This record gives sequence, structure tokens and C-alpha cells, in this order.
Amino acid sequence: MRPQFAEKGLREMQMWFARGSAMGFAGRLRERLVVPLLIIGAGFFAIAATSPARADFRVCNATQNLVGVGIGYRAKAGWITEGWWHIEGSTCKTLIEGPLSSRFYYLYAEDAERGGRWDGPINMCVAEKEFKIAGVNDCVARGFQRAGFQEYDTGEQASWMVQLTDEPATGGAPAAAPAPGTNSQ
Repeated sequence: MRPQFAEKGLREMQMWFARGSAMGFAGRLRERLVVPLLIIGAGFFAIAATSPARADFRVCNATQNLVGVGIGYRAKAGWITEGWWHIEGSTCKTLIEGPLSSRFYYLYAEDAERGGRWDGPINMCVAEKEFKIAGVNDCVARGFQRAGFQEYDTGEQASWMVQLTDEPATGGAPAAAPAPGTNSQ
């Protein structure tokens, strides 16, 4: 009787081992595929988490009105003014994408509904419609309008944000105020 029991036990053990080996092979295959994928995924997550935030020059409109915005900056070829970006109330727009290449940027904005403006003492050229104008001299003689832009010293930061608010500045005009957590003036 012992040999039959031993044979039966041996057959059951062989079947169990065969099933276990097959499952072990599938388990090892799964482990060989899943573990590297998890490591690669964790690596991508670590890279994404440590990569710097996107750099750009953004303007946020903290008013409830539509605002038209123009920007001025010094490029390799000289002074450039561009506009108009239309920024709805309580939204933001990127005016310059990528790391900033200048230290100083100049902003002019008009409230399209109430007629107020965010301006400053630096004269640059603008146009009625969408524009990109080279140079800041002789605006009227060249067929453009002259507008006063506010200077923003970015301190050579790669990114900058300006928030336009309803709060009155000196003279009762709306103010360009810093957004929380930004370096704007």
C-alpha cells in the first residue's frame, strides 16, 4: 500500500509543482514586466515633479470687464510693441511664452467696457487693430498712436505675472497690482 500512496502523492506533487511552475513563470514574467514599468513611471513622475514651472509673461485680469493689453520689450533688433490681447474678466493670458529674455517689460491696458486704462510714463506705439510695431519713436508720424506704458523690472526672472485690478491708483485710474505669489510691482 505504501507504494501506491507514494505514487499518488508523487503524482499530486508533480501536478502541483507543474501548476506552481506555470504560475511561477507567469508571476515571474509579470514581475519582470511590471516592476520595470513601475520604476520607469516613478522616474517620469520624479522628473515631472522636479522640473521647473513653465516660464512666461502672463497678465491676469482681476476685473469683471474685458481688457485689451499691449506689451513692449527690447529685442535684439530693437524696441517692439505688440497687442492687442483680449483678456476676459477673471482670466489670465500668456503674452510671451518661454523664459523671458529681457529684464524690463512694459505694459499698457484698456478696459474695453468702462474706458479706464492701466498706463505709465514710458511712451511707446500702439495701433487700433492687432499690431507688432518695431521702434518707439515718431509713433504718430508713422501712422500709429502713442500710449504710456508702465515699466516692470523682472529682475531677470524667467517668468513674470501682472494682475490688473479695479483698485484705484493715484488719480483714480485702475491699478496694475501684483498677484499673490508673484514678483510684479
